[in-house]
Amino acid sequence: MTQLPQSIDETIHLLEGQDYVCSRALATVVFLSLRLGRPLFLEGEAGTGKTEIAKAMAAALGRRLIRLQCYEGLDASSAVYEWNFPAQMVAIRAAEAAGGADKKALQSELFSDEYLTARPLLEAMQPQEGGPPVLLIDELDRTDEPFEAFLLEALSDFQVTIPELGTIKAQEAPIVILTSNRTREVHDALKRRCLYHWVDYPDFEREMEILAARAPEAQDALSREIVAFVQKLRTEDLFKKPGVAETIDWAKCLLALDAITMSPEVIADTLGAILKYQDDIQKIQGSEAKRILDEVRAELTPA
Repeated sequence: MTQLPQSIDETIHLLEGQDYVCSRALATVVFLSLRLGRPLFLEGEAGTGKTEIAKAMAAALGRRLIRLQCYEGLDASSAVYEWNFPAQMVAIRAAEAAGGADKKALQSELFSDEYLTARPLLEAMQPQEGGPPVLLIDELDRTDEPFEAFLLEALSDFQVTIPELGTIKAQEAPIVILTSNRTREVHDALKRRCLYHWVDYPDFEREMEILAARAPEAQDALSREIVAFVQKLRTEDLFKKPGVAETIDWAKCLLALDAITMSPEVIADTLGAILKYQDDIQKIQGSEAKRILDEVRAELTPA
């Protein structure tokens, strides 16, 4: 288990060791979250690296990563625990077959740790080898307000209640990271319990650094064209602008095709790596792709 970073620079270095290139502002809020033991709420467009920072932190600190993937209709019990009903039924039938079972003893046995299946929130409250885990509550904006209200208690006291067993409190608080793609507004009451940071698209130089870390096989000239093209796309009127994840995917696709440089034909063949909606692909194909590529090359060519 790696010790927590003692400065912002150490935080940057720690994340760089996992090929995660971040701005100083993001590294600062990560450092403060670790130092103060406060949950970190990351909001921003999809594909800007919010989930990846939790993975990088867990790997860098040698902690277990526990991920709660949010979805519409997620409730507290699904996020905390469930009982192993098939195993409980087997135990009941076995007790009935044996005859003379003590009902109170049987009930106590059925609702014990042996038949309890821990879900992400309960797992994060339990002692872990290597120290408190990194708990990633991913895409919180997909859930509804009742689940947010439940999280207020869970994240305030780092405890959960199971009616049959009572309240379980974490001996050591987990490192908590919440993410949101802002498809809806998350309630202020939850945000107030967290440190907040908006994760924006990186500028050209930082995206080049990210690509160099994640796709080091790409030649500098190709990488510059890729990053400049994607950054131009983000200024277009698209339904879904490409994130950093798409930049990396596109670079790997071009490398797999042994592309040394970009051309309108190669772009047309690989647009599905960076654009995920057919309307966006149709808009950029053909003359639009050539126009953007010409603009990119004009900007990259020294005067």
